[in-house]
Amino acid sequence: GKQRGGFYTYDEAPLDPGIEGAGTVHHVAWGSPTDEHKEWRARVAEAGSHVTPVIDRFYFKSIYFREPSGVLFEIATLGPGFTVDEPLESLGEKIALPPDYEHLRDKLEKALTPLPNPRAEARAG
Repeated sequence: GKQRGGFYTYDEAPLDPGIEGAGTVHHVAWGSPTDEHKEWRARVAEAGSHVTPVIDRFYFKSIYFREPSGVLFEIATLGPGFTVDEPLESLGEKIALPPDYEHLRDKLEKALTPLPNPRAEARAG
């Protein structure tokens, strides 16, 4: 449908902090409409959690906070989205980087293995 919902139940936090690594969750991300983002930040702060300022990730904006058991939560806006700097028809066919990471392009392109483009076969056929 147009709306999603759910609930969250707190378990008692372990006495010792967990060890990050393979098989663990770094953070849980939630999405919110852009016009509700500041409201979510205020709501988290009012609940007594430390919440980050709004962080501009170019493709979306995010806030971060830890829930009482220590899990890192992110609430990210649903927009502007990945089509802000490339058309939907060719989305993902080349490496698109936010402006703050453009200086890393050469290094990233050398380190990443290109993936096959599933659209290429459809276009050729």
